[in-house]
Amino acid sequence: MREKSVPPLKGGLTVDTTLPRTIHLVPLDTIDGFDVRPGFYDINGATAIPGGVNFTIYSHGASSIELLLFHREEEEPFAVLPFPQRYRIGNVYSMIVFKLNIEEFEYAYRVDGPYEPEKGKIFDKSKFLLDPYAKAVTGQSEWGAAAPRGQHYKARVVKDDFDWGDQAAPLIPMEDLVIYELHVRGFTRDASSGVKHPGTFAGLMEKLPYLKKLGVNAIELMPIFEFDEMQDYREVDGQKLYNYWGYSTVSFFAPNTSYAAETEFNREGTELKKLILDCHRQGIEVYLDVVFNHTAEGNERGPFFSFKGFDNNIYYLLTPDGKYYNFSGCGNTLNCNHPIVHQMIMNCLRYWVTTYRVDGFRFDLASILGRNEDGSPMIKPPLLQAMAFDPILGDVKLIAEAWDAGGLYQVGSFPSWNRWTEWNGRYRDDMRRYLKGDEGAAQGAALRLTGSWDIYGQAGRKDASVNFITCHDGFTLWDLFSYNEKHNLKNGWNNTDGANDNNSWNCGAEGRSGDPGINALRRRMCRNAFALLMCSRGIPMFLAGDEFSNTQFGNNNAYCQDNITSWLDWTLLEKNQDMFLFFQHMIRFRKAHRVLRTNISDGCWGQPDVSFYGVNGPCGGYGPHEHYVGVLYTGGERGVGPEAVYVASNAWWEELSVRLPDLPVSAGWTLAVDTWEEGAPSKGRHVSGGFTIRPRSVMVFVGR
Repeated sequence: MREKSVPPLKGGLTVDTTLPRTIHLVPLDTIDGFDVRPGFYDINGATAIPGGVNFTIYSHGASSIELLLFHREEEEPFAVLPFPQRYRIGNVYSMIVFKLNIEEFEYAYRVDGPYEPEKGKIFDKSKFLLDPYAKAVTGQSEWGAAAPRGQHYKARVVKDDFDWGDQAAPLIPMEDLVIYELHVRGFTRDASSGVKHPGTFAGLMEKLPYLKKLGVNAIELMPIFEFDEMQDYREVDGQKLYNYWGYSTVSFFAPNTSYAAETEFNREGTELKKLILDCHRQGIEVYLDVVFNHTAEGNERGPFFSFKGFDNNIYYLLTPDGKYYNFSGCGNTLNCNHPIVHQMIMNCLRYWVTTYRVDGFRFDLASILGRNEDGSPMIKPPLLQAMAFDPILGDVKLIAEAWDAGGLYQVGSFPSWNRWTEWNGRYRDDMRRYLKGDEGAAQGAALRLTGSWDIYGQAGRKDASVNFITCHDGFTLWDLFSYNEKHNLKNGWNNTDGANDNNSWNCGAEGRSGDPGINALRRRMCRNAFALLMCSRGIPMFLAGDEFSNTQFGNNNAYCQDNITSWLDWTLLEKNQDMFLFFQHMIRFRKAHRVLRTNISDGCWGQPDVSFYGVNGPCGGYGPHEHYVGVLYTGGERGVGPEAVYVASNAWWEELSVRLPDLPVSAGWTLAVDTWEEGAPSKGRHVSGGFTIRPRSVMVFVGR
């Protein structure tokens, strides 16, 4: 069809009718040699569009904003484009810059405004600022490489054309989850991992068959948002110490590019997407450990690279005199329930769910997300409520670390709307105390085993408890039974860092031991812990490497150790194959017996859903000197029939004679697990009447 001629527009500009018909916008101004026009105000960040790039940024207190364009790896901009005041609507500045190739530039901002520190306003036009909505951050791709002096954070525009195909999310029911917590770098960084791309998303992808074989169906990745591992970098006794864990966010929307095996210019996140897609194909969900409680900008003496420069008094909780509240223990606290920050966090979560297909989030120091602008706890925090009811997040798992560094401990009382689950810190503490044989610990252990109904039952919260005995923060499972005290001298703080209340037990010798008896006891204690974890109501989670007795050599705060202290030693998998097989068996056992996971039918055979037993039969509770806990689960469902599982645990140092719960004449007991046995559990054998449970061991029986 013949093209119609188009008359010149005002100012002499004409429409180029040779452009694709999708490009209907025309420049209206020229700034620093670039054709521009007002952009799309409701699209945050920098977005490639036909014919150019849309830049949208906002600041409540700014008087002016400049867009800076850089060539790669250069620190001086080749173009400075001030936003005309007429390109501002409300507090939002938006501009389309035409004929920009996203592969040929990086960008940042300069923001001018009042400098009134006592009011929290610290605008500084000399600072280069990273876009809070940056999808990729430059200068971070090589792990452990210090940025050259004078280098600033800049952002890239990311092209997202990843094909997810027809692969749907697993959507695993809460009751069926078995969560495996891991550090992306540490999981495969050691040469013993045998992967082609150690310490990366690709390396983790190579290990998915292993995780499938183990039996876990959800992985929880320690922080993968862009962070600066060089923050607080130092050397102690010749050892390089980094911000290894990554709990100090630089950019909430950008993946850590140093976790990618290959450089992904303008396609950042592709390798992570491939990992998530492959996980979904394997029936494994992926959760991100997210840090919204603070940023890497720290306190008054911290760096100034983004949020401070856009609206310091909005993004951070400030005292009346403009100082930083520090409920995070890291220098600053994000002002999560301010409408602007609230909006950013919600946009961020939606982005990771829609663009990366993430299945869940674990929120670090989540109690901060429920604090008001003066730091006080809120009864119904708007942010937490919004997450609970957001349509995009409707199928997403929300897991709270229900405390913060300011002393707000909310395990059992975290605002939930029956959507939130919690890391159950009381489960960890009570089970550790019981396992090592503390006086008065049996009653607490019984409650934790049966779903912590004393914490969650009265509020009617279902699947609220994430049960764990170990996680990244603290001892590994092997170290829990190898050390009485923390051994953190290599962290450089004279052993003052890390928790002192570990409830650990070295089984008779501190650290490594050549005593066969001590090592046998340690192995049994590890089996005890995992058996009880798999036989507990709630959602089980354990730390990567526990399945083959990985050690951190007594370090209970390895946040800075980018070495074999934190890396998994995969040679231990072969050495401790029996431990792996036990973990594998217990995961299968849990999956095979739904009565362990939830109330099916309020019991069967005249027995309630859950009941407690002592050595001589049913009991109403456990006294301060008791070290035996018996828990009977019963229930039945169509196609399976009635069933009972009896969990017997002896934390005493002597064997005990125990009476089994009564079953109908038509049913009988089979021994399924005995942690006294080394190696993989033996075939079940029928047991009637009673049994002898050996010292410090767990036995599990199935009744049918």
